[in-house]
Amino acid sequence: MQTLAGKIAVITGGNSGIGKATARLFAQQGAKVAITGRRQDVLDAAVAEIGPGVVGIRSDASDIAHHTRLAYEIRRQFGGLDTFVANAGVINLAPSDKVTVEDYDHQFGVNARGVFFGVQAILPLMRDGGSIILVSSIAAHKTLDNHAVYAGSKAAIGAFARAWALELKARKIRVNVLSPGPVETPILDKLGVGEKERPDFVRAMGNMIPLGRMGLPEDLANAALFLACDAGSFITGIELTVDGGMSLT
Repeated sequence: MQTLAGKIAVITGGNSGIGKATARLFAQQGAKVAITGRRQDVLDAAVAEIGPGVVGIRSDASDIAHHTRLAYEIRRQFGGLDTFVANAGVINLAPSDKVTVEDYDHQFGVNARGVFFGVQAILPLMRDGGSIILVSSIAAHKTLDNHAVYAGSKAAIGAFARAWALELKARKIRVNVLSPGPVETPILDKLGVGEKERPDFVRAMGNMIPLGRMGLPEDLANAALFLACDAGSFITGIELTVDGGMSLT
């Protein structure tokens, strides 16, 4: 049985990593899925890889005008939606005394402002009883080296979720946060962990996690599916941590 049959889902940053795995699973479960990304070539490749049931819409979460365009395209192509996954995010690790204004603004622009105004733009299209899932990070509540700005931007969306869960209760729209620990995604390349260093890095991270391994995009996709489908229909305003127990250490 397909748990999302007949549903419409939008996943920002759905062209790689957690977003792409979630889009693939949602499509397999019967949903029609729209994914967003900044680069058209990467977006097109993701759509081709995932296959039927998925469309790509180029969008930049840091650009307010793009949220308006995304909402317009969703209305035009689907008429409305049932699930919105605010997954697009950026990270740049640096000690606080090395953070520039530009870097601070970029991380908060995508991770916090982009989420807030993305939800604001899409809400008029959401059907009553829908689900909003905001992808955060365990860094929002676990102190990690050089994560101050990133952690702050992710902590903000937890506050958004709790407020929205109450604001939207009359419409039965559920709002929850999904917080990953370390996950094997292409973002490792952006953090300077190349092919050569990858095995040692993955092994070292696994030694820090009680369950003995880094997370996979599919681990987060399965959790997102739970929050999106009827199995999670009595859950709102929570943070679901998917980190192999790393928050405990």
